[in-house]
Amino acid sequence: MSQPLAAALFASTETQPLPDLAPAPMPAVAPSPSPPVRVRHRLPVRRALPEAPALFDWLGHRLAPGEATVWSGPSRAIDRLLELLYVGSSIANGRVSLLEGANRFDPYRIAEQGRTLGLAPDPVLDGIRLARAFTAYQLVALVDGWSAEARRRRPTLLVAHELPALFGNPEELPPDERAPLLRHVAERLADLVDGTGLPLLLTLAGGPSSFPGLADAGPRLADLVRLVPGPAGLELASYRDGHRLLLVHRPPGQRGLEEFAPPDRTQEVNAWAAPPRRTGRHSRNG
Repeated sequence: MSQPLAAALFASTETQPLPDLAPAPMPAVAPSPSPPVRVRHRLPVRRALPEAPALFDWLGHRLAPGEATVWSGPSRAIDRLLELLYVGSSIANGRVSLLEGANRFDPYRIAEQGRTLGLAPDPVLDGIRLARAFTAYQLVALVDGWSAEARRRRPTLLVAHELPALFGNPEELPPDERAPLLRHVAERLADLVDGTGLPLLLTLAGGPSSFPGLADAGPRLADLVRLVPGPAGLELASYRDGHRLLLVHRPPGQRGLEEFAPPDRTQEVNAWAAPPRRTGRHSRNG
């Protein structure tokens, strides 16, 4: 999704005055020397998620090198899906660079999700490098240094989890500083993905409107995925191509109606919140 399209999607509907198309006469000036061209050496990019199970393939097609993908929806659904994403990255032998803004990283739940797919906890958690902020100013400092960190650690996926959450406390941050600081964060995120060429996942429970400056100063947007809970399960809806994925509540072994319905290439059905299958592994204390 191009930056103009993203701006058109999230910008306000205020009418802008038309520019004066007649060129104004300019005084003759001596040409200034051209600034040196800055060459960006991007990191090698490989697939962030595996092709199977099908959930990871669907999510992987929503990510793009050098661009950002936004997930919006209820926080609980986003956190649960992120836990699966980290496991998928481990299956693909990937490395996640995570900037946590909501202090909801739960290693025990991530390890348990890994066990459901037959993975030991240590490799899954070792593949996640976490930077946690507790104040808005700490988060700004972490974002400023994220590009250098990514070049040192060479991750395959960048994840920014609920960054605006730390900017809403008026006792810590004056209200008039919120929008300028978030715009600064958006600009640094744009520099991050443009300079490294890595895919960035932004989770925003409040949607893109909760992140001032994202539309016009932030990174190019590859897709917007909305998470919509319903009676049948959790639906993921892609804005870019209109495809939907339904994660259904279904115990193991139960057959679903989608097996008997005509194929619909715009929708895929996967099990969701089902009891974990037996993996033959037993957890031990200590």
